[in-house]
Amino acid sequence: MILEMVRANGAVSLRELARVVQTSEVTVRRDVRALEAEGLLDRRHGGAVLPGGFTRESGFPQKSHLATAEKTAIADLAANFVEEGEAIVVGAGTTTQELARRLARVPGLTVVTNSLLVAQALAHANRVEVVMTGGTLRGSNYALVGSGAEQSLQGLRVSRAFLSGSGLTAERGLSTSNMLSASVDRALVQAASEVVVLADHTKLGTDTMFQTVPTDVITRLVTDDPPAHDDRAQTELQALADQGVQIAVAGASGNPGGDEVPARRQQRRDVALPGPRRGAPSGPGLRNAGVLGEAGAERERARVADLRRR
Repeated sequence: MILEMVRANGAVSLRELARVVQTSEVTVRRDVRALEAEGLLDRRHGGAVLPGGFTRESGFPQKSHLATAEKTAIADLAANFVEEGEAIVVGAGTTTQELARRLARVPGLTVVTNSLLVAQALAHANRVEVVMTGGTLRGSNYALVGSGAEQSLQGLRVSRAFLSGSGLTAERGLSTSNMLSASVDRALVQAASEVVVLADHTKLGTDTMFQTVPTDVITRLVTDDPPAHDDRAQTELQALADQGVQIAVAGASGNPGGDEVPARRQQRRDVALPGPRRGAPSGPGLRNAGVLGEAGAERERARVADLRRR
């Protein structure tokens, strides 16, 4: 069962494997080690991937069933960073689709997207204007790609871009497995003053073929809290913070009602450390590194370390 899931999805978290096979993560981890010893898969940052280094892209049906609780929590928190009357871009992906569902209630919002799923989520939002790019439909993720999509973004300027991807590392930033998708994502980034990446913990430390957003361009990462045993994801989070990425962590164990959960009830951890960034980050509860100074940044690191030990 484990091997079949990895072959079908390309990458699966230990948490998801344990849920599907109805056993503990400890048992799943032992089975994954055995399969890795036989060369049938690779262990990677709290999950398992196909052997060969780079993970391949899963289709929408597979992605939509992976890390659903984590995506819900991430979308709940990310929606707090969108203000009334803003103009934003939202890229393709199952996590950004979850975000779009929560943006339907933001009055005066303009959303530019290349995702049919994002547009569908906002189709009946009377107070939200949706602008779609041109391009060629890519059926595996219901996104518009190609030169038509990229050309339609030329000359566009918005406050924020919300993007997802297949992997995120401190060394290379956000990446994806498809060249056409990566090219459009880069065009979306060029249109925005700030870049917000939405990525659950299973993508932390995962590297895929095409870079979309270098680390020094990412303003903020919204993610979920990695399991205590996932040291590599924790290390990757700290490495991203050390490079100046603002980290907002949402708990995945809250009310499954998603957009009905009040923001104040969410688990949240924000990290603001010095580093080159596009634009000046803004949003509820964030601490600006320029205000904190070096001593304040050191206190912030100590606060995050203390939270992780709890």
